[in-house]
Amino acid sequence: MSAEKADRSFIEGRVSVVVGDITKQDVEAIVNAANSSLLGGGGVDGAIHRAGGPAILEECREIRRTRFPQGLPTGEAVVTTGGNLPALYVIHTVGPIYREHGGKEAELLANCYHNSLTLAVEKNVTSLAFPSIATGVYGYPRSEAAEISSRTIENFLSTDRQLKEVRLVFFQARDADVFIANQKFSGVTGL
Repeated sequence: MSAEKADRSFIEGRVSVVVGDITKQDVEAIVNAANSSLLGGGGVDGAIHRAGGPAILEECREIRRTRFPQGLPTGEAVVTTGGNLPALYVIHTVGPIYREHGGKEAELLANCYHNSLTLAVEKNVTSLAFPSIATGVYGYPRSEAAEISSRTIENFLSTDRQLKEVRLVFFQARDADVFIANQKFSGVTGL
């Protein structure tokens, strides 16, 4: 499937699925699938830190020093500058490592999305882009993550009117396809 075919929208156009590079998204905030150290890493985390420059790392170090000296807990979220990114802010959240949280993985993954959306609203953001949290090296099955993320986003947007656009950004078209096939947005049929 090409990127053009992967593009889909849900919830009256407030949620879109796209294939691309999250660091290049023209939105007010992007979400980082961070590790608990907040000091950068591989995958999406490393790409965001590289593209955003040193200002993001400086703010992450300050968050570690003042608020989370042991690291950001799984499911929680914090916000920093976007540095050199097109986005004003980066919201960092730590996804669950699959099968390492005593059966609470789904709850923790939902918390990642919910807490990130809450921070976006607190920062008066109207557009936000998410990567697929925890589905890379953390091993969360993409089909299950699609169900959890879509339900959590829909529940949040059902009571929030500030967020006009939530963009779900997938680096590869096949991952967008898995999301589209397994999402649980209400009123969506014929997929």
